[in-house]
Formats: sequence, C-alpha cells, structure tokens
Amino acid sequence: MRHMGVEELRDLFAVNGGVLSRQQLLSVLSSKALKVQVRAGRLIRVRRGVYALQPPDRRTRLAALDVACGKEVVTCMHTAAEEYGFCTEPDERLHILDPGVRVRSMSDLVVHQRIGAPLRRVTGRLSTAPAWTAVELARTLRRPRVLAALDAALRSGSCPRDELENALREQSGRRGVVNVRELLPHADGRAESPMESEMRLVFIDWGLPMPELQYEIVDRNGQLWRVDFAWPDYSVAAEYDSVDWHANPEAFRHDRMKTARLQECGWVSIPAVIDDVRKYPAELCARIRRHLESPRLAG
Repeated sequence: MRHMGVEELRDLFAVNGGVLSRQQLLSVLSSKALKVQVRAGRLIRVRRGVYALQPPDRRTRLAALDVACGKEVVTCMHTAAEEYGFCTEPDERLHILDPGVRVRSMSDLVVHQRIGAPLRRVTGRLSTAPAWTAVELARTLRRPRVLAALDAALRSGSCPRDELENALREQSGRRGVVNVRELLPHADGRAESPMESEMRLVFIDWGLPMPELQYEIVDRNGQLWRVDFAWPDYSVAAEYDSVDWHANPEAFRHDRMKTARLQECGWVSIPAVIDDVRKYPAELCARIRRHLESPRLAG
C-alpha cells in the first residue's frame, strides 16, 4: 500500500466529488493513519464509512449519500427547490427519493416515496422536475406560504405557469392541493420575498384592488424609486419593511429619503411590518382602503 501525500489526497477527494469511502481511503492509508486523521479533524466523517476534507455543504452531503447508497440519489422537495433557486422554506435536512436500497430517514435526511415523479438534471444531479417540485412543496405549506412558494417558482424562471398548471393536474387529489389550485391564478413572479407574497394575499383576502408590483416612480429630482405595491391611479404605495433590512442604518436612511421624495411627488407610502400582515391584516387593509377612497371622497 502506497501512502499518499497531502496534495495527492486532496486531488483524490476532488475527483470523487469531495468525498471518499473508507475502503477508498484504506487503499492509500493504513487503518491506524485513517484513525489519526479523523481524530485530528483532518478527515471529517460525513456519513457512516464516508469522509470529506472540509465541513460538508449540501453538495458534499449528497455526494456522500451517493457513495453510501452505491448509486446517484435523486433530490426532491426542499433540496430540489434549493437546486432550482426557489426554496422559500429552508430545511437543512436532505430530501431524496427512495433510492431502492437500504436507507432510511434520520435527523438530517428525509426519504420520500414517489413513484412516477418527472425528473430533470440540474447542476449535475437528477431532481424532481421544477414545476412538480414547486407544487409538491407548496402542498405541504400553510396557505400564505403557498402563494410565496408559487411566486418564487415563477420568479426563478425554471418553471413557467403552464408547467405549474400541468403539475397541479398531475397531483390532483393529493393532500394540500386545494390551496395550490386556489392560489396558482394569483401567483406572480414579480414578488421579491415571501413576506411580500403574504402581504399580497392579505390584499386578496380583504378585497383590496390589486396593486402593481415593483412599481417604479421618478421623483422631482429625476431619481428612480421602486415600491413593493402601488395603486398609481390613487398615488398610493405600500411597502413591506423587514426587521433585518431596517437593522442596517444605511437602509433606514434610504427608506426615510424615499418616503420624503415620494411625498414631494404627491404619493402616500404605507409601511407594514410582519405583525401588520399576520396579526392585524384587517387594520392594514383599512388604512390602505382609506387612502384609496379619499380622492373620491374629496371629489
């Protein structure tokens, strides 16, 4: 048995997707040397009998599953949505289709039984097709997040509306499909965050006129501003303000200037935070409605 140098070992990991099995390592290291490397933290156990040189990211963990299963695993649900770029519900667990070998769900892995799900290769790995993934994931969510998931899928560009409609028909009769069927006609890829989607659903539920999304307004100085929601006929805008965004002093100053500049142009900007959307939707919509009706009352 020839003992490899550090660089040679790194190269071997690189050509094997960042992981090596115990058997592969024992072909270039003694059992004692392998134990020393693991104890020293220079080799990291990803799964039983599978190791990496670096703390594993999602791709490395999937590669380790390939080795453990002896075949390429197929991602689905949250993991597939991450691959396509439209996961609104982060989940550190890996979601895979049952590979047909002895592997079971555990704390960091969920094995799904799905027969006949359409597949597509993305970033080098098979996953359930994007539209199927979007509908399947949306079916598991509470109603406000259903719209967020569908908006994100459209925004990603990976699945057009007609493919979502086809996937919805293919999953007809399954749990959670009623909410997806109700909200798919309202899905809009212009929504830029899940909370914007939730806020728009509040407008739908409380019967407000549908606003323009990501509407652009030029102020008196010629500067372009964009608002989350706008009713241009009434010069009324609404914005979702996240706590994370406004924890940044520069962002706070930006929004103060934006509000002032819009006011100079005759626009009213109505801010909303998470509690307005989730706890006090009636009050939020009443505030907006008063501004929408005030021009007619004044006239």
